[in-house]
Amino acid sequence: MDNWLANPYVETVANYSVVVLSLIVFLAIFEVVTKYKNWEEISKGNLSVAMATGGKVFGIANIFRYSIEHNDSILDMTIWGVYGFLLLLIGYFIFEFLTPRFKIDDEIQKDNRAVGFISMIISVGLSFVIGSGIG
Repeated sequence: MDNWLANPYVETVANYSVVVLSLIVFLAIFEVVTKYKNWEEISKGNLSVAMATGGKVFGIANIFRYSIEHNDSILDMTIWGVYGFLLLLIGYFIFEFLTPRFKIDDEIQKDNRAVGFISMIISVGLSFVIGSGIG
């Protein structure tokens, strides 16, 4: 099996498959923890939700980029990717906690683009911090 995964084409497809599946699962988890329905809001043209969701997609993909770069096995890559996602999710809750003047989810659902933009930047920024610590 290891020889088979040593082929760079096979390894790339394996990594890609794991990341796409993880992305679907992780976005479903974000869908559960937010008050709004991401894809419904995006289909209505809510740019704030699109920015926040895009930041999460970028963040998850970036964490996996670091995980693929620093790990030799699919299992290790997946474990570090899941760990990084959990840290990103914690960052989401910290962002909500640190803004007591308004609710992040409510503002994003109301298409407050400033909040959507900062949410996107936080996800992207945290992904670089999380990724740099991946071993």
